[in-house]
Formats: sequence, structure tokens, C-alpha cells
Amino acid sequence: MDTQKIEPAAPERAAHDPDTPQALVDFMSSGWLEAPITVARPKQTERFAERRAQLARAFPDAVLVIPAGEETVRSNDTNYRFRSSSDFAYLVGPGEAGSTLVLEPASGSHQSVLFVPAHNRGDKAFFADRVHGELWVGRHRGVDESQLFFGVDRCRPMDQTKGYLDELRSRGATIRNVDEDAELATYLAEMRLIKDQYEIGELRTCVEITKRGFEDIIRILPRARSEREVEAAFWSRARIEAGDVGYSTIAAAGEHSCTLHWIRNHGELRQGDLLLVDAGVEAESLYTADITRTLPINGRFNAEQRVVYDLVFEAQRAAFAQVKPGNDFLEPHRAAMRVLAQGLIGLGILKCPLEEALDPQNQYYRRYTLHGTSHMLGIDVHDCAKARIENYRYGKLKTGMALTVEPGLYFQPDDGTVPERFRGIGVRIEDDVVVTENGHENLSAILPSTADAVEMWIAQIQSR
Repeated sequence: MDTQKIEPAAPERAAHDPDTPQALVDFMSSGWLEAPITVARPKQTERFAERRAQLARAFPDAVLVIPAGEETVRSNDTNYRFRSSSDFAYLVGPGEAGSTLVLEPASGSHQSVLFVPAHNRGDKAFFADRVHGELWVGRHRGVDESQLFFGVDRCRPMDQTKGYLDELRSRGATIRNVDEDAELATYLAEMRLIKDQYEIGELRTCVEITKRGFEDIIRILPRARSEREVEAAFWSRARIEAGDVGYSTIAAAGEHSCTLHWIRNHGELRQGDLLLVDAGVEAESLYTADITRTLPINGRFNAEQRVVYDLVFEAQRAAFAQVKPGNDFLEPHRAAMRVLAQGLIGLGILKCPLEEALDPQNQYYRRYTLHGTSHMLGIDVHDCAKARIENYRYGKLKTGMALTVEPGLYFQPDDGTVPERFRGIGVRIEDDVVVTENGHENLSAILPSTADAVEMWIAQIQSR
């Protein structure tokens, strides 16, 4: 158990906070039973240590600071549920708000010092601090238990973080904080470009749960009336089987499917319309799936919807063929855009030769398909975003990379260049793939994706 009692800074007093007389503080300070420390260390603790060692070797003379982050205010004095920063989670595992990892040069290597919220039972903060008080927010893991759990060299209370770093700075140490140091942030992002087998396993698990979330959606479609019900069905599965959703669910029905990041989710579900669902489950480890399926609400695509859907499917199939080691990261996108542009010409929507439509100086096809075909995936839904552009967007695909493949077509309801019968139709098909030695593995192939297979999937789920 922690032997040192720490008095955290009190939160700003709110108008509704009660007075706390000293007699109550004295009464609350004793009579609590000691609980033994029981720690089940995560299986990936050694993997985290190896990552920290790799990072330290790249910055041998610097003190490296990786904060877990602070809680974010939702409204006044209520906060969103806390999620560790991805860099912190990658090097230690998910932690509590206010925690900080410090890698300090020592004896030719680095030692890991982790600052965490200490227990405050017996202090006024225990019951009076609604931000850190354990009677308010639950028991912290504490200092001693955290050192055992995370497998770090040392662990200290988080209110000592500033003093510790100030002392190192006074001795001439170079302090590099990932939140402020672009080079450090970039190095960590590029470490995360290649996934190990544990990470791929986490992604696979997220995909499996995400599939069940999509099936929950399909199950309620006959009686659902709003996009909110779709979002709620998926969120329920995420919370029951994992940690949360990896990002705000897109539940876009009808013409809302033409808005790429539609997360308002307040529209109606109408028979005969399409429902574009872009959703992913986030595991306790913070890895996430990112999958899109476009579903006919009544279970059957009409003729126009099927034309658009099949074109997007063919574009995705062309993109898949280019996901292999050594290819440009952009090669799947180029392949998908060529298919889409040719299809748009065939539909009479683009009225120019294919090469003119694809010319980088024109990119006319983008009126109907704004976004890229792929992004990296992992502990962030848009993983490795701080990697150098030459190692990401203009880099090569390598074995172990995880990415999405997600072409789409979006015919705005007010676009006069589109035949009226297609207006208001938006289709995206998105899967999560891992680059393998000989090509790729589609982790989300367990979700049906051809038009016929999607119709059959809906019929099977709704018949149970």
C-alpha cells in the first residue's frame, strides 16, 4: 500500500458544492480497512518494455516525457470518459488521467518512471475532491500497485511530476515532451506503422465484435425509425463486449449518406432508402476497428442503388489487388479511382475521357468521391498521423501495416450533373486489412460485402 498521503490540488469550488467542516474531515480520515495488493500483470508488459527501450535508443541523451493526458470537460464541471493518449498507451498501456511516463537516461540506458494518481483515502480529497477523490471516481490503482502492474522501474505520485522534471532540468537535462516535440512525436508515430502479432490480434477481435454490432443494427431495422436507434444499437454492443466505440458512429440514412462524416444521427429511417453505417469497436487496449457497410433499409437494393453499390464494390476489389509489400501506399487509391472514374463516365456523369478525369491537375472524379481510399489503422482510428509524409502517404506498403480500404461514391441530392434517379445515393464499403508477406489479409472479410451477400445477410439475421 502507499505509505505517503498526498493532498491533490482541490478542484475549483462550484456553487453546488457543500461545506466540509473539520469534524467531518477528522471523522472520514480513519476507520478504513486495508486491502491487499493483488496484481495480474498484462501479458504484453514485456512488449511495452521493448518499445520503451527502442524509443530510448533513438534519443539516448534526452529525458522523454509522454503524458497520458487530462480529462476533457464536456459541460461545466462534468467530463467525458477518460481515454489515455495513444502514445502513452503504446508504451505502457491505458492509464489514468494525469499519469505521465518519463524515460530518464541512466547508466547507458533509460529507466522508466511512471507518475500516477496516488490513493487518497484518509485525506480530505478522498471524499471532497470530485475530480480525484476515490469516493467520487473509484479507487485509483495507486503507486505501489501501478509499479507492479505496468512493470516500470519506478512509480511515483503524479503531483511530484513537475518537481521531478524541474530538478532534472536544473541539472542540465534535455527534456523532450511528446506533446511539444515534433521529432519525438514523429518517431513514435513511425514506430506504430508496423503492427506486431499482438496488435493484429487486437484488431481482429475488434472486427469480430464490430460484426456483431452491425448485426444488432440489422436486427432492429424492421422496427427502427431513426438513425439514433442505429447508433444506440451499435454503441450498446461496443460497451458490452469491449471498451467503447473507436470514434463517433456514422449512421447516415437516405441523403445523409452523401455527407462523409455525418454524426448528427437524428434523421429518419425510410423504407427504400440506404443506410450507410461507418462504425468500429474500440478494445480495452484502445485498438479499434473501422468498418463501413451500406445497407438497404428494407433488405433489398433497388436498381439504381445496386448500380452504384456494384461500382463501389468493383473499385474496392481493384484496390485490394494493390495492397501488397513494396507497392506505393497510394496504389490502392489510384486503382480504386480509375474504376470509379471509368464507371462515372459509363453512367454519363463524367463527360470527358478517362485520363482527363484522372489527371492530377483536374481530378474531376473527386466531385463524387472526396476522400482517400486508405488510412493507417491501429491504436487510433487514423493511426500514425504524425508520421512523415514520405513514410506514410508517399511511402511504400510494408508487411505488418494495417490500413483501411474504403472507396465510396456520393451523389448529392442537389447535384445537377447527376441523373435524378441517382441523386441522394451514397455508398461506401470499408474493410480493415493487414499487409502480409505475399499480399494482404482482409480482417473484416467476415462481414458480407457483395450486394447479393448483404441482402442475404440481412434476410438471415432478421429471420432468426
